[in-house]
Amino acid sequence: MLNYILRNLFQRLVLLFVVSIIAHAVVHLAPGEPSEVDPSNPRMQAEDIEKIRAAFHLDKPMYQQYFYWMRDLMTGELKSFKDSQPVLPKIAERFMNSLPLFIFATLLVWTLSFPVGIQAALHRGELYDRSTTFLAYLLISIPSFFLAYLLILWVVNTFGVPVIGMRTFGMEDANPLYVQMDRLWHLVLPSLMSALAGVAVLSRYVRSQMLEVIGQDYVRTAKAKGLDHDTVIYGHALRNALLPFITMFGLMLPGLIGGSVIVEQIFAWPGIGRLSYEAILARDFPVILTINFIAAALTLAGTFISDVLYALADPRIRLS
Repeated sequence: MLNYILRNLFQRLVLLFVVSIIAHAVVHLAPGEPSEVDPSNPRMQAEDIEKIRAAFHLDKPMYQQYFYWMRDLMTGELKSFKDSQPVLPKIAERFMNSLPLFIFATLLVWTLSFPVGIQAALHRGELYDRSTTFLAYLLISIPSFFLAYLLILWVVNTFGVPVIGMRTFGMEDANPLYVQMDRLWHLVLPSLMSALAGVAVLSRYVRSQMLEVIGQDYVRTAKAKGLDHDTVIYGHALRNALLPFITMFGLMLPGLIGGSVIVEQIFAWPGIGRLSYEAILARDFPVILTINFIAAALTLAGTFISDVLYALADPRIRLS
């Protein structure tokens, strides 16, 4: 097992290095540079553009630009093209803003999907199953930004409360309890919008897995032995149906980076997804590349954790 973990970890580190090279090449080969973001600026002269390119090593060969980027990233000296602020503290601040959103949305997805999917499998073909299937496909089909705008309009018109941003304007000097309650309120709607499509998709997976498992011989044997319904379903069937979701759980980590771009943009939530969008518009190469690097690292870490947990959860897997 230890050899498997070490070998798997080494392979992912090599893959991360390869991904960083490819991402760096793609970003720099794309048309446009930071000095060309506002070509209509009459004060921007040719020599000014050359100074900007030299200051950010854009006049160097691409392989040298890669090594400059990795050197500055590892030493913490990497700065944004847009405002010359350190990249890592900027990303860390936005990351901490996105973290509560991700945690709340994930809790909603995983706590709602399993009861809905299990009950749909147990009542296959009945009204509950047909209604949840229709609702799931409806939530998958409707664009999230459209639902978000409808939800914002309904909440504002019905309750007359602000829902945009992380806090209500003017609440900075209020009672700390009110400030925390206001923060939680602003967290509810974007978390709900982030979770809706996830609940719809995951509940369908749970239903299909449970339908496959409850038809197995060992489930029928457990019922024939006289075990009660809950023991058969939750102690035998669900335990084996959970194995594919270990892999899905590991793949949730990249959602910290790119899973909330639309929601954060609509709700003006200053998170890392919105930072990525703004960096792309500004052609802020250091921010784009660093966020891409972090996303790749989270993806590889998630798959690594999934592989290890899968091997631990399923004794039928033997690692050589």
